[in-house]
Amino acid sequence: MSREELAARQAELLRALLAGGAPPAGFDPGRLAAEVLALRAKRRSIVADLRPDLFRMLGDRFHPLFDAYAEAAPRSDGTGYRQDSANFAAWLADRGELPRRRWWSRSTR
Repeated sequence: MSREELAARQAELLRALLAGGAPPAGFDPGRLAAEVLALRAKRRSIVADLRPDLFRMLGDRFHPLFDAYAEAAPRSDGTGYRQDSANFAAWLADRGELPRRRWWSRSTR
């Protein structure tokens, strides 16, 4: 197998794991699905740690909302977790999922 072929297969695997792509030939779809869930849970946990304010505000809605965000916005190359958490907050705000801040309220961060 040439380097180009190997790189193409690796890119296909990454698309399946991180961006909702189809499982590449030769990979067990069930095992890939389990890994996708594990990687998403890790990403969700890190964002919850970085933005506990969002985690507290959303409560039980954090998990499903983050999963919807993660499906709609796979992390791109070079995007760190701090930027990912900021992007999640912006995604929530764009959809009206965050309460509007009153000018007289204090930050609970």
